[in-house]
Amino acid sequence: MPLSQERKAEYFERMKDLLSSYKKCFVVNVDNVGSQQLQETRKALRGQAEILMGKNTMMRKVISDFLSENEDHPIGILSTICRGNVGFVFTNGDLGEVRTVLESNVRPAPARVGSLAPVDVIVPKGPTGCDPGQTAFFQTLQISTKIAKGQIEIVNDVQLVKAGEKVNASQAALLKKLEINPFTYGLVLRSVYDNGSLFDAKVLDITDDVLSFKFGEALSLVASLSLVLGYPTAASVPHSIANAFRAIVAITMGLEKYTFPEAEAFLTAAPSGGGGGGGAAGGEAAAAAEPEPEEEEEIDMGGGMDMFGGEEAGGGDY
Repeated sequence: MPLSQERKAEYFERMKDLLSSYKKCFVVNVDNVGSQQLQETRKALRGQAEILMGKNTMMRKVISDFLSENEDHPIGILSTICRGNVGFVFTNGDLGEVRTVLESNVRPAPARVGSLAPVDVIVPKGPTGCDPGQTAFFQTLQISTKIAKGQIEIVNDVQLVKAGEKVNASQAALLKKLEINPFTYGLVLRSVYDNGSLFDAKVLDITDDVLSFKFGEALSLVASLSLVLGYPTAASVPHSIANAFRAIVAITMGLEKYTFPEAEAFLTAAPSGGGGGGGAAGGEAAAAAEPEPEEEEEIDMGGGMDMFGGEEAGGGDY
């Protein structure tokens, strides 16, 4: 039933007031959302946000009129996404909190004939509660069954419907017979408007921890490139200073009569036998402590012995 002129005027004034009062809003899809569920969502958001639904042509008309009165306002970007079954959720509060309320208010729903499945529908194995006379119904859907304890039992888990496919009459009838409500419906976040910027709702998944991690990765990459190219940047200067300090300390450890206060801690922690005067002294001490090899004594065997234990005579008589 079309709205009367008075109701249209009220709608126009309300939407203009929302556009001027709020700087942020969600653009949501409301497919398969009933009026009762929408009313419960309004109650949950009371004091945080306001939901506005309407025909796309009316919403685009209101935005156009609002821009004619406020030429520099960036709200005109919303008119480009008034397509399909959409609505607006206006807020000046925290987008994350409002998003949590919207995503928590979902309801299970049965599979209707001709509807697109948002997710895969899996029928679990096990007893169905159906009598053996309905075996042909399962055979039509190519579902393996057996008779156990006077009822039909599904042998294996069955993927009945794939995501994105339309539900046919047989599939809907089986799910209803098994009392399975495979789908959940609610306000689906489509886009986010924030002070003139329009972006995908997935951006809200980026937390402070994710931003810190990504920033650290980028900073490390910039520092590495700067060090390789020899081009100093704010990211690479601390590394360059640290590398130069290590080089100076290494040189100092090899000198006998020079040091500086900042290097003392490194010189003290260095293992003995390293560079520097201490290292040379340690080497001399080690050399002095090393015992000299003893000379082996030569034993005079008295001219040698023959093979029978007698002394060899220089070619004696036989």
